[in-house]
Amino acid sequence: NEASLKYVIFGSFASGLMLFGFSLLYGVSGSTDIYGIHQALLTVNNPSMILMSIVLILVGFGYKISMVPFHYWTPDVYEGSPTTITAFLSVAPKAAGFALFIRIFFTVFTDAGNFNGINPILNVNWTFLLAILSAATMTLGNILALRQENVKRMLAYSTISHVGFMLMALCTLNIVSSIGIMFYLLVYAFMNLSAFYMAIYASNQLNAENIDDWQGIGFKNPVLSFFMVLSLVSLAGLPPTSGFVGKVYLFRGLFYDKEFLWLAVIAILNSVVSLYYYFKIVKAMYFKGDEEEHKLVKAHPVIHWSIIIFSSQNLLFYLYWSPLYHYIEKIFIN
Repeated sequence: NEASLKYVIFGSFASGLMLFGFSLLYGVSGSTDIYGIHQALLTVNNPSMILMSIVLILVGFGYKISMVPFHYWTPDVYEGSPTTITAFLSVAPKAAGFALFIRIFFTVFTDAGNFNGINPILNVNWTFLLAILSAATMTLGNILALRQENVKRMLAYSTISHVGFMLMALCTLNIVSSIGIMFYLLVYAFMNLSAFYMAIYASNQLNAENIDDWQGIGFKNPVLSFFMVLSLVSLAGLPPTSGFVGKVYLFRGLFYDKEFLWLAVIAILNSVVSLYYYFKIVKAMYFKGDEEEHKLVKAHPVIHWSIIIFSSQNLLFYLYWSPLYHYIEKIFIN
């Protein structure tokens, strides 16, 4: 009940502020067409109004993608919801939120009004604001994840930190960054779903909610445990996994124009920090408990094969990522 109430209250508040920001754009353009709004903003030449509308719109998008400081609902809702719903919330709203984020901000708030826009409209420096929010999101998400004992809450803060990484690439305003975000979103969806499906197995079969409850799972189901470790390594961004390739493309956007290099340093430090809480789960799975006491515990066939299929992409897209990347690249270019 607490989680649902927080979701409703935060969602209503954020939606109201975002709609107010859109109403400012409608007031100066008289149009709801994003291309018409862009042309009107160039004509009106009112940077202060544009900045205010951007801040208000960021509240709505920030809530949807769990960006700091609009993330407070995320850990409570993730913990209070059934794990299947939590898995959906960790992927679908983030993908939709970033897709709309990129489409609206590149079309309305850049000089060119499309994905080739390389400068903010009327020199309104909203990219620097986004860089600050990106650094805060990835740092706060990782720091709070360090203190979590509940697996779902830990994965919730992990999601927040990954949002910070994706925002990092969006700051540079180049098409390379946008392609990198979409590529990372796709591989992130698979690795995150695999982790949450493993959490479903642990909860249903072993009544394991906290990290300490995962003791010995590595011996109770060696196959699924191996794929869980693979997903955690991918979430941490280590080779040989698709998470490593995805983060390379996120960092490529920063180094492409040599902008926000300080943000890249913060992101690298956060990647190191994330290793600690991901491997807390690995430690509990393999290095705690008495191996002789563990009996094999099978998972439901749907859960079993879902974990294997979702986690296998961590190796597949590490070895053969270029066809997927070029496919996304063609979508943006065309």
